[in-house]
Amino acid sequence: MRRGILIFCSINILIIIFLIRSVLTLLTLLVEDGSADAIHSSEIPAPNSPLIDDRPQIIPKIIHQTYINESVPEHWREAQKSCIDLHEDYEYRLWTDAKSRELIATEYPWFLATFDNYSQPIQRADAIRYFVLAHYGGIYIDLDDGCNRRLDPLLSYPSWVRRTKPTGISNDAMGSIPHHPFFTLVIESLIPYNRDWKLPYITVMYSTGPLFLSVIWQEYKRGRGRNMAELGAQVGGAVGAGPGNVGKGLGRWDGSESGRVRVLMGDEYNQKPWSFFRWHGGSSWHGKDARLIFWMGRHWMLLTATGFLIAGFVGLGLWWIYGRVLLIGERRRKGGQGNMLGAGCVAGKGGWVVQRIPFLRRTSAKERYELFESRHDV
Repeated sequence: MRRGILIFCSINILIIIFLIRSVLTLLTLLVEDGSADAIHSSEIPAPNSPLIDDRPQIIPKIIHQTYINESVPEHWREAQKSCIDLHEDYEYRLWTDAKSRELIATEYPWFLATFDNYSQPIQRADAIRYFVLAHYGGIYIDLDDGCNRRLDPLLSYPSWVRRTKPTGISNDAMGSIPHHPFFTLVIESLIPYNRDWKLPYITVMYSTGPLFLSVIWQEYKRGRGRNMAELGAQVGGAVGAGPGNVGKGLGRWDGSESGRVRVLMGDEYNQKPWSFFRWHGGSSWHGKDARLIFWMGRHWMLLTATGFLIAGFVGLGLWWIYGRVLLIGERRRKGGQGNMLGAGCVAGKGGWVVQRIPFLRRTSAKERYELFESRHDV
């Protein structure tokens, strides 16, 4: 019985370890606040401060935005215009669907099949922003984010993203030098993470959206970026290309400042007079399933506790079933011994021993009977 308990507990522990390991990165996001890499207010010069000119500017002066075509909707034109007007010395690029596909086909043909086969248009809009930052560098801004001040202070960081709630980072405002190792890892992780999770919102978020970016960010920070040869072979196999054509720039962050990804916190992002951006509303791609996800996000502690409770009941149920199986097996074993003993077998130290079974035999015409022992093999 003790051996059975040990086996049962060992199997359950292995299952729990496997499940925790599978979602470890997601679990770490629950306690990640980005403070270790935060861009603090104290290190950002005030708007129009002469100190801005003294800071090195290593990110190219390019503003990237995306839309289906050149006809940006009226409700986003004010936000678009605010960024263009404040940055007359910046190059402005609006990536339409046609231009986006042309870039992928020309510079990243290994990704074209995945790009074309995305089920949601927003997945292509997400993917192209990573590719243009990895390829050209610059600053990407969603069309629903207007500029509240010049972005020059943010050009001093090799790579930056913004903090979002309840956890992780967002992909609506980002900056990078060309070929930064983080964004190289991001674009080369798009194919492995391209999965259909049935619910459109989850599919988008975890294949190309902010949740995907947050997971890659965590892996990158922990130095657990995918092995270059392994990922190159995986991506190459998926697109029918050799691994030598992909995964060239993929590595792991060595802790250097040049490879660091800085985080723009909430007050520096918007809602303050010194914030860089001003939100104008958007997220038009959200479907009905997003309401469920948002509710889950607001009640994640309740859901976590409920999950552990359900897991406890399942464990107890499995333990009860296991106990019943052992009990039934024990009863059958004892029943089998009884049958064998009735047939003339006894249990000895060395195993089962054949016993002589007595029979009655008629010996004369007067119908007398006497005991007769006969040996039978069992």
